[in-house]
Amino acid sequence: MADQGFSLLVQDVGEQALLQRLQRFCPQSVVGDDAAVMPLKDLGQSLVATTDVLVNGVHFSDRTTSPEDAGWRAAASNLSDLAAMGASPLGITVGLSLTGNEEISWVERLYQGITDCLGRYNTPLVGGDVCRSPVVSLAITAFGQVFEDRVLRRSAAQSGDAIVVTGIHGASRAGLKLLLDREAGKHLNQAERNSLILAHQRPQPRLDVLPLLDELFDSSPRLSTGNSHFSIAGMDSSDGLADAVLQICRASGVGAIIDKNSVPQPSALSKMTSPDQAWDWILYGGEDFELVLCLPTEPAKTLVEKLGEGGACIGYITAEKKVLLRDSFGTHADVELTLEEGFQHF
Repeated sequence: MADQGFSLLVQDVGEQALLQRLQRFCPQSVVGDDAAVMPLKDLGQSLVATTDVLVNGVHFSDRTTSPEDAGWRAAASNLSDLAAMGASPLGITVGLSLTGNEEISWVERLYQGITDCLGRYNTPLVGGDVCRSPVVSLAITAFGQVFEDRVLRRSAAQSGDAIVVTGIHGASRAGLKLLLDREAGKHLNQAERNSLILAHQRPQPRLDVLPLLDELFDSSPRLSTGNSHFSIAGMDSSDGLADAVLQICRASGVGAIIDKNSVPQPSALSKMTSPDQAWDWILYGGEDFELVLCLPTEPAKTLVEKLGEGGACIGYITAEKKVLLRDSFGTHADVELTLEEGFQHF
């Protein structure tokens, strides 16, 4: 019998390495993005599916979220994964694990939050399961659809592409800080406090961006002439802005330069914390649920104009396989970004 004393533990390899090991059990053409894409024969569209597990004490807490907010955030997280693939939602299922000691009203309020979010995006709750567990958790699977030639993939970024974000970063992490520590917001006015807390408790999946992307595809001369393939790389920033750019670059075999002075951020951050801490929230705080998109320069400019406030081109893709945060004013040296800086489950 092999010596089991040297067996690796999950915590020894970490989340990213564990995911890479598990992906070996899946068709490589399906995994590696925010959701799985499965072509539907003869229909010209693909079914998109994503699963997210949210655990009490890890992803939500009574200290920071009401049951309604926890439900909203759970639904929004999955709808955001669909948006990151360019997919319109069809429905979700919910697997709910309970200890049995929860009040019925708490469970109903949780589901009210889920359906409130789904209702905004015309998405039905189509089923699920309930079981007993030592800890409360939700396992949500969301289904969507997308035309096969309009799927957003992490692996589609090319050197020279512009990097576009659909909104500000750092707001959700700042909102969490305010919920945990009221003194952190002592220099904010009530509107600023409310805006940051709302960003954390009621994030908005950017499904509204999909019609804008359809307009780009429809108007692209490169599509109509057939001279070359027009594609958009994409991911949501639920695990942080830096994580999204790094994951796209790793999947595409490229690097990136992020212009520090072009990244949109809440103006209130400077009233809450130090510049270094603010940048940690912006890059690694996560749960802002914006889209990070890589596409050629001209359509990128058009997209930013259509996005309006919060939308911005924050940098560009390079052939060198490093992701650098650069101060375009030249005051600070380049900083290389890594996945190890962000949140990891293990």
